[in-house]
Amino acid sequence: MGYQQGLSGLSASSSDLDVIGNNIANANTVGFKSGAAQFADMYANSVATAVGNQVGIGTKLAQVQQQFSQGTITSTNQALDVAINGNGFFQLSNNGSLVYSRNGVFQLDKNGYITNAEGLQLMGYGANSSGIINTAQTVPLSVPTANIAPKATTNIAAGLNLNAQDPLMLGTPTVTAGATNAGTLTTTGATITNSASGTNNDNYTVTFTSATGYTVTDATLGTSTTGTYTAGSAISLGNGQTITFNGVPATGDSYSVAPTAVAFNQNSSSTYNYSTSTTVYDSLGGSQTVNMYFAKTAAGTWDVYGGVSTGTASLIGHANFNSSGTLLGTTDATGAPTSTPYVFNFSVPTTDGSATPQNLTLNIGGTTQYGGKNGVNSLQPDGYAAGTLTSFTIGADGTLTGNYSNQQTAALGQIALANFANQNGLVNLGNNEFQQTSASGAAQISAPGSTNHGVLQGGAVENSNVDLTSQLVDLITAQRNYQANAQTIKTQQTVDQTLINL
Repeated sequence: MGYQQGLSGLSASSSDLDVIGNNIANANTVGFKSGAAQFADMYANSVATAVGNQVGIGTKLAQVQQQFSQGTITSTNQALDVAINGNGFFQLSNNGSLVYSRNGVFQLDKNGYITNAEGLQLMGYGANSSGIINTAQTVPLSVPTANIAPKATTNIAAGLNLNAQDPLMLGTPTVTAGATNAGTLTTTGATITNSASGTNNDNYTVTFTSATGYTVTDATLGTSTTGTYTAGSAISLGNGQTITFNGVPATGDSYSVAPTAVAFNQNSSSTYNYSTSTTVYDSLGGSQTVNMYFAKTAAGTWDVYGGVSTGTASLIGHANFNSSGTLLGTTDATGAPTSTPYVFNFSVPTTDGSATPQNLTLNIGGTTQYGGKNGVNSLQPDGYAAGTLTSFTIGADGTLTGNYSNQQTAALGQIALANFANQNGLVNLGNNEFQQTSASGAAQISAPGSTNHGVLQGGAVENSNVDLTSQLVDLITAQRNYQANAQTIKTQQTVDQTLINL
């Protein structure tokens, strides 16, 4: 036993106390990784034949090993707080010199760059104005404050239900007497008795075969019926209208009855069955309301009108449904099949200097004709106005997503993570920062969640991984070790005093 062993033990125990004290001091430091003192014994040099007689000369501090175990994650609800769950480090730029950290507390500097408390810039993959991320190299991440550009509306997708029981948009039928009428007949005209009947749109001819008999011919359907004439009694035309005559007919007398379409007037709800509207945006982000009108003209047939609310709506096509209420097809204003099924093409003027006219398409592919109320199931125009940044979020893959006032989102960049083959080869610089060395290996840069890189949790931080209970127990152990080593020096001093007293 000698002073050398005791002194080395005191030094080692003192270093152990320093490491434990440092851990305890950083128990609340975000992203801190605790250290553990590792020791090695020491022997004096000896010749090869005396290896069995070696006596140790003490201990030494071999290394302080960082414990890179996962710390618990705590939610902070701060948009730029980020926690790493798994392997990896944030890459930070210190005036071009790269360092690495697990501390995910960030904020914006005056220039819009994301920085830590020391002003180091967070590195990641940048995004262009279209939100496309460039993973070729890492760059300092920033949050742009410029408006997101508008997108002009080109298509309106509409899913509606048009009431199959709605009346046809027809007025009082037109009654025309035949050229050779010889009787004394008079008529008050035809009367619509069932406004929803599809046969109201047919053309009829009433021909008298005698003073008491007549035939009704439906020229549209190619059918005919006969009946007995009684002055003042109504004669049925199909199942939706009647005509009444007075007087005595002569054989061969005839009258034709033709449907009369109601002229569409967007300012009069009596000229259409249903209308709805939506907002569209032009190339400058200006908005205006586009109205759509639907007028039932026959069983399963609807006229479709469109135009801006401040202008005049025009006929843009016709929609045809089968007997099951399913959209069968669409035709344009001339009656020709639309170039794209269920899609009408039309245009609206603009007045704010944007491209005019603005070409639009109305896709009614999701529309039905069922017996029930008219209504909108879905109505979604594409396009949007210019928007300002209102908030941003960080996803598990590190994507920084901006949320804009026009309800749009765009990728602003992506945080990259660095991993190392030997994490304990990193140099601890303080301030929760590490530096790459030859012992650590080169940084392996990748997006969070790829290969062996962890994922991120936005609005949260990773707590220190220091276990206070274990550290306090280790503190007691290190104290006992220090006292024991001090006792070896005291014992050696007693031995020396005995020799001096001989």
